Amino acid sequence: MLTKKQHELICFIADRLEESGVSPSFEEMKDALDLKSKSGVHRLISALEERGFLRRLPNRARALEVLRMPERAETAKKPVAAPTIGGKALGAAAPARSLPQPANDVIEVPLHGRIAAGTPIEALEGTEILPVPAALLGPGDHYALEVAGDSMVEAGIFDGDYALIRRAEDARDGEIVVALIDDAEATLKYFRREGGMVRLDPANRSYDPQRYRPDQVRVQGRLAGLLRRY
Repeated sequence: MLTKKQHELICFIADRLEESGVSPSFEEMKDALDLKSKSGVHRLISALEERGFLRRLPNRARALEVLRMPERAETAKKPVAAPTIGGKALGAAAPARSLPQPANDVIEVPLHGRIAAGTPIEALEGTEILPVPAALLGPGDHYALEVAGDSMVEAGIFDGDYALIRRAEDARDGEIVVALIDDAEATLKYFRREGGMVRLDPANRSYDPQRYRPDQVRVQGRLAGLLRRY
């Protein structure tokens, strides 16, 4: 049997998911239940998880899934049969309420910093977290980098954008990659092989292609998507 507050919380979450597809924040749940702190919300959610009513989706911010709803007033009542005439029901029973599905799938990826000359990717790891809609990412391990400069503007990548990168150690010709040059400089460019060299092409006519020996270039990942703040 759920407590009154547990019952109120799961109904509030289910209603919000049904209305907008987005789980309420802990602050919103605290206010809705008139609790003094968010720690009370954490305890209620943990209790609902233990009883099999809720599930927290891993690696996703504010994503809760309602697994089942409590019976009305926590009592199992037998359904009342609809009146019939000649064996035909006068009114059909209301359909059972379907459980709302969370549409706010958000994956938290590490934001390693800016793609800046003289700063290896490894030195930027573990600094911040960037929430990213799951629809922008496919399978694999991802991280984000803030773009610095205008060398890729003709590809629609601007200074201040967040490049979403799928980790990879190789690339096909024509793919946009994060390349680490001489273990010192990270850059976002088109990757191409030219004879026995690696050519990194900008998407800006004001800049020239860069050519390196294969041993000078390490692919750190391939571009999977972009985020932009206005």
